[in-house]
Amino acid sequence: MLTLHRAALVLPDPADPTAPSIADGAVVVRGELVEAVGPYGELAAAHPSARVRDWGTAAVLTPGLRNPWGQRLLERDYHPDPREEIGVEPVVDGLVGCTDETRYGASARRGLQRMLGFGVTAVAGPFERAAVRTAVARSGLAALPGVSDAGAGAGAGAAAGAGSLDPLAVLPLPLAVHGRVAAGGRADFAVFPGLPVLSGLSGLSGVSGLSGLAVGGGGGVRPAAGGCLATVLGGRLVYRRR
Repeated sequence: MLTLHRAALVLPDPADPTAPSIADGAVVVRGELVEAVGPYGELAAAHPSARVRDWGTAAVLTPGLRNPWGQRLLERDYHPDPREEIGVEPVVDGLVGCTDETRYGASARRGLQRMLGFGVTAVAGPFERAAVRTAVARSGLAALPGVSDAGAGAGAGAAAGAGSLDPLAVLPLPLAVHGRVAAGGRADFAVFPGLPVLSGLSGLSGVSGLSGLAVGGGGGVRPAAGGCLATVLGGRLVYRRR
């Protein structure tokens, strides 16, 4: 079955300043792959039988995000079980000294689930704990070797800190995204609510339908931190805000 994801603005490749942006755009997904990216009207006409997920008049669809602090967040910080009634935020260094692989695995699964709520589709290791490696593999998120490469930019320095479940709380969108949304590629993307801050991203000035988007300073395109409307991983809707 084809699924057509519609958003007020589709940013197929925010990391590329020359990449086009699509107002009232859509992404067509077949199975695990993206079949087409383009204006909603054109794609809806070309695929009249597709199921439509309309994410709203202020939604922004982007590639999924990478979390460069995966090793720390999943192998040092503890993600509480709601039944413990100690809150939902990670307990910094809560796993330091722990030898219980079951506890590592359960904490990692909860942490990965929360990452999905922030649009994360890739997480950086390396992971030393077998239970954590298993949790990452089963989650479907892409496991990245780390952020020491030159392309990681600000993320590489930030990875040494405490980290955040929400990459957009620290990084601008061009540095936070993992990959791009393109025909033939794996359907990993996120949909963010509200109006993004637009600055320093070429290709937007000539796009019609953007009169409601604010222009602000600093750091490129960055939807507001605090979570996403939806996360699609390998074509599957794995998170949807209630």
